[in-house]
Formats: sequence, structure tokens, C-alpha cells
Amino acid sequence: MSKVSSVRAQTAALLFALPFAVQPISVHAQTGTVSGNEFNPAISLILDGYYADYHDEFALPGFQIGGEAGLPEKGFGLGHSELGISANIDDSFYGSATLAFHEHDGETETELEEAFVETLGLGQGFTLKGGKFFSHLGYLNAQHEHAWDFADAPLVYAALFGNKLVDEGVQGRWLAPTDFYLELGAEITRGDGFPGGENDGNDGQVLFAKIGHDLSTTASWQLGMSGFRTNFLSRSGAGHEHEGEQEAAEFVMNDGDVEIIGADAVFKWAPTGNSREQQLVLQAEYFQRDENATLDFAEGGNNVVADYDGEQAGYYAQAVYRFLPAWRVGARYDAIEADNVLVELEANGIDLAEFLDDTGFDNTDTISRETWMLDYSRSEFSRLRFQYSYSDLPDDRDELFLIQYTMSLGAHGAHRY
Repeated sequence: MSKVSSVRAQTAALLFALPFAVQPISVHAQTGTVSGNEFNPAISLILDGYYADYHDEFALPGFQIGGEAGLPEKGFGLGHSELGISANIDDSFYGSATLAFHEHDGETETELEEAFVETLGLGQGFTLKGGKFFSHLGYLNAQHEHAWDFADAPLVYAALFGNKLVDEGVQGRWLAPTDFYLELGAEITRGDGFPGGENDGNDGQVLFAKIGHDLSTTASWQLGMSGFRTNFLSRSGAGHEHEGEQEAAEFVMNDGDVEIIGADAVFKWAPTGNSREQQLVLQAEYFQRDENATLDFAEGGNNVVADYDGEQAGYYAQAVYRFLPAWRVGARYDAIEADNVLVELEANGIDLAEFLDDTGFDNTDTISRETWMLDYSRSEFSRLRFQYSYSDLPDDRDELFLIQYTMSLGAHGAHRY
């Protein structure tokens, strides 16, 4: 074997082993340093595709549907594929950008998912980031979709964030000089992405804290708290799609305030001390959103205006177990509920009862979902997943069956804890 072939073989073996190694809490800042020649960019391509089958359309009665929340197109389709480029710009800065490709209403769409610059070696445990990035609100939100343990976002993420909270702004993090993991951070962003809306600019604020430690050579844990707030002048959206209607009823909220608080917990255990052979990961998050605004619903030249005071909450809990080096099985339970209070201020040809009937915005019943998955990873760069979900809605039930492939080409950095 030539030296070049030998080096390639050793590199492939190392890359295969990295994701299965025991993952203790790191006391080093989670910056995006690229290994190898730091002045040459690392390029990666994530290919994602699926086959999906279900009966009913996406429905969350009691919630305003926003962002990218929804179901994949039925049948075969292109999932959330990504093209990323990253590199150390010099000895002080790191840069990264990601383009995402996905299908929506039968058309392939391209969007700039992330594009940010981050400091390197700022000192005293501080790191600054600027640009467009995934918020550190909660645990799952900061991860790219191909790193998720399930093919879709938990219900609470779909209902409160429109699947993911991403915005333009600045973020600061501080890693405490302790023998356990302690990180504090803050973000100031535009705040106009869902659940925000059109505003005067830079109204988004996020605070977060992470703490964790190793219990032994086989187990570790992490806890997190976070909060988000923003204001908006106007936010458009749609409610629950009423049975027999072609589209969900649309309405506008004006002069709104949004506050979200959340807590998350993760526990990882490798019974043999080597997670490449076996590993159990337990993960849970809880969020509560409080918001108020003036709601305007128009239909056929008529409208109704109401004072809106909403409180929505939800959580998910999941367990994923690697029982063989290439095989994992997982289960997730989701639950969300809304408590919306609307007081009619003005009615022109439509009363509040008609609005509530058209949108289901007065629903207070719990919406729950159970999800099971089985996936096979031949290596760190390939994964096949089988997933089944059963949703329990106030007036209906639905099942989702999904087969997914996720393939990684090129550079592939280590995932977060």
C-alpha cells in the first residue's frame, strides 16, 4: 500500500471512530476551529432524501403556524440538504456559511441557513460571534438538522419557533475556568424571525446558561436554562386548517410582545465505557411562551379585531440507544397545549366566534405525539433511518411513516455534546 493510501485509510478510520467515542463534557469553548490546513476552507455537502406517507395535513389547533413548521411532501422528496464551507480566516477569526436546499409546495428552494464570523483565542474564556446563526435557545436549536436523532423537530419547536430559531445578530459566550463545564451566553438579534415579526430592528434578546460534568468514565450530564424575548409591529400567520377548507385561515397580529423561557437536560451513558459499541442518550426540553398583541382577522371584505393574550407550553422527552456499533433505536414523546384569551374589540361583518371556529385558536386540549425510529449508520458519513409517528389531535389522529437517507460528503466536524 502506498503512503498516500495508508494515510487515507488511517484518516477514514479516525473519522469513523470520532462520533462513537465516549463524549465527556469538555471544559474547552465550543468554537468552530477547522483542523488541517487552517487557511484552506473545509467544504461539506449533506445529501438528504426521504419517502413519506401520511393521511392528514399538518395541524396544531390553538397555535399560529409560522416558520418552516409542517409535514414533508408526500411520496419521494428532497429533504433538508446542506452545502457548507468553513475555515480559520486567520489566527483570530473563524468563518462559516451554510446553504440549505429543500422542497416546498413542489418547488426546490435555496436559503442561506447560517453565515457568521467567530473569534478565536479571545482569551479569558470569551468568544464572540456575528452574522446569521442558530440561536442557543434550548438544546436542540443550535444543531443542524442532519445531527438530530429524529427526522423532524419536536412539536414544541414546530409550535413555538416554526421548527428553529435563527436570526442575524451578535452572540457572546463565556466559559468559566472551572473543573466542570459552565458556559454563560447572550445574544442580541434582529428579532424579526418567527415568533417575532416586522419590527424597528434588533429587538431579539436571548440569555442562556449551560452546566455539566462527568459522573464517571462512562456517564455525563448537562443542564441548561434559556430565555428569549422580542417585540413586533406586525406578524402574519395562519391558524389550524379547518376540516373541508383548502387553506388555513390567515390573520395578522400587531403591536406584539413575545417572551419564552426554557429548560433542557441531557444524560449520556456508555455501559462498557465505549459508546462506539453501546450508548444510551436521554434528552428532554420544556418551553413556555407568553405573548400579547392586537389580532386582526379579515375575510371577504369583513374583519374582526381582538385583544390577544396567549400562553403556550410544551415539552418532549426522548431516549436513543445504540445497541450495536451501526444500529440505534429511539423513542420520543411530545406534548403541547395552548391557553389563548381573546377579547373582541371591533367587529365588521365577522364576530369572534366565527374567527375561533375558522382557526381553532380557542383549543385548550393537549396535542401529543409518539415517535419511534430505527437507524443504521455504515459509517460517520452515511445513515438510513426508519421512523413512525402517531399524533393525537383534539378532533383527529394521524400517522406518519418515513424512510430517510442522510449522506455526508467532504469535511464533517464533530457534533456538539
